[in-house]
Amino acid sequence: MTQTAVALRHLAFEDLGLIEPLLRRRGFEVRYVEAGVEDVSAIDLDAVDLLVALGGPISVEDDANYPWLLDEVALVRRRLDSGRPLLGVCLGAQLMARALGAEVRPMGVKEIGFAPLALTEVGQGTVLAELGCQPVLHWHGDQFALPAGLPSLAATVVCPHQAFAPHERALALQFHPEVDPARIEQWLIGHAGELAAAGIQPQLLRDAAKQQGPGLAEALERFMQRWLDQALL
Repeated sequence: MTQTAVALRHLAFEDLGLIEPLLRRRGFEVRYVEAGVEDVSAIDLDAVDLLVALGGPISVEDDANYPWLLDEVALVRRRLDSGRPLLGVCLGAQLMARALGAEVRPMGVKEIGFAPLALTEVGQGTVLAELGCQPVLHWHGDQFALPAGLPSLAATVVCPHQAFAPHERALALQFHPEVDPARIEQWLIGHAGELAAAGIQPQLLRDAAKQQGPGLAEALERFMQRWLDQALL
């Protein structure tokens, strides 16, 4: 029987990336729900086998300007309460943190570029171990506090909390494992203003994406296959 994966998307180019073909190979039907355009509260979560909340450049706390964020937080909370598979990436992870009562605040610095994760002792016993020392893409200026009772699974020098797991079938990732290095140019164009403001040369990210591409694809395959095996039991 075909399974359904629904991805909440905030920007057209911040999609499932390398995760999408992997899901399709596993027999998933993949569809996107466009945040701010479609009514996320109308999603029938009982018909969704995997919910993925993707990234975006807005603050999860900025519901004064983007009131539909409250609908996303409520949707994520309902999904968490159900105990069914949920993956949050960057803004998606911050939605999960807020849904669980944790604050999300600016770091005071942008973390943009490729760098490996430092797994915590708890994180070493999770699917994150499949990433090994492979540098992954970081692209954020906000960070989440840990929801009550949940340990941090990974960190970087800039950001002390890069992942947490509310339960065995849910995972929040501050970093971006999904980005297809062959499509990094879309990110460089779409976030040109942010890069300029942060004083980051696009060529540095372009070169790093080319260098890390093969290793990233292999690490993502290991990581996602193991997590899906665990989450879809």
